[in-house]
Amino acid sequence: MSIDLPTAKLDQLVARHAEVEALLSAGVEGDEYVRLGREFSDLSPVVEQVKALRAAQKDLADARELMADPEMRDLAESEIARLEELTDQLAQEVRIALLPKDAMDERGVILEVRAGTGGDEASLFAGDLFRMYGRYAAEKGWSVELLSESEGSMGGYKEVVAAVHGKGAYARMKFESGVHRVQRVPDTEASGRIHTSAATVAVLPEAEEVDVDINESDLRIDVYRAQGAGGQHVNKTESAVRITHIPTGMVVAVQDERSQHRNKARAMALLRSRMLDEERLRADASRAADRKGQVGSGDRSERIRTYNFPQGRVTDHRINLTLYKLEEVMAGQALDEIVDALLTEHQASLMAAAEQG
Repeated sequence: MSIDLPTAKLDQLVARHAEVEALLSAGVEGDEYVRLGREFSDLSPVVEQVKALRAAQKDLADARELMADPEMRDLAESEIARLEELTDQLAQEVRIALLPKDAMDERGVILEVRAGTGGDEASLFAGDLFRMYGRYAAEKGWSVELLSESEGSMGGYKEVVAAVHGKGAYARMKFESGVHRVQRVPDTEASGRIHTSAATVAVLPEAEEVDVDINESDLRIDVYRAQGAGGQHVNKTESAVRITHIPTGMVVAVQDERSQHRNKARAMALLRSRMLDEERLRADASRAADRKGQVGSGDRSERIRTYNFPQGRVTDHRINLTLYKLEEVMAGQALDEIVDALLTEHQASLMAAAEQG
């Protein structure tokens, strides 16, 4: 494999790194010293990778020259194989280091899972997906905080919303947004016929107060008694909170048996995240179009991934990746294999866009 890199851009980075280092050595002071120090810290890891790559490329060129010497050919061949692998690895690391960073990648996420087409089976599948993400979060050392839930009549969820707290959660989970389709034989199906149903997943970066300016006067806050499956009240106090953002019509609701105050704080956090996501969508039309295509309405035809239980396989349709590890994926253990492949594809598309630009 050969990875092309923008040589001129690499030259500019190395030259700028040397320039900043010289300025710092010359004794600049105050804010300029702080600014240059940060720039030097940002550039140093990338420049070190570039220098390592270029050293390996030089060694590879030298080894190829040795092929002309019959006595050195065998040694040169083995060295060339090693250095080709090394240069590809280093080139990939440089390539990734050059990609534009999403400012939200280090954030936690708001995770929303909703049953789509398929009735009770869709609710059961939504529950399976939510548990999969919970197990994945546990594998990563993240915590999951349930914000709201609407249970299905046979189990699972019509809708469930949770906050996943952990550094880098958004970077790993953002590609989960979309329609997930399941093919399996329901427990209630006597004839063994395979049913197809779907659930939608939305992943939003957790918003901080400084990210979104919300005026209290723009909010309508209602309190009510939390309800469980079937609509029965699960507590005797009005602790559930529904907040409507009047200018946009956006509505969020959070219910918890313990505290109205805590529910209001959770609801505000959820509202901020949804408003931040809307702002990001408006700011990036291409991302908006992509999001609409991914999340859709829950219809089974708008799928990003299929979970086929009879065959034990999971297929991500965006990158044509199929794993025969359905149990491991649902356990949260093999989900990283899909996430890594999606990240790699995303990085490749970013790099292609950067090179064209």
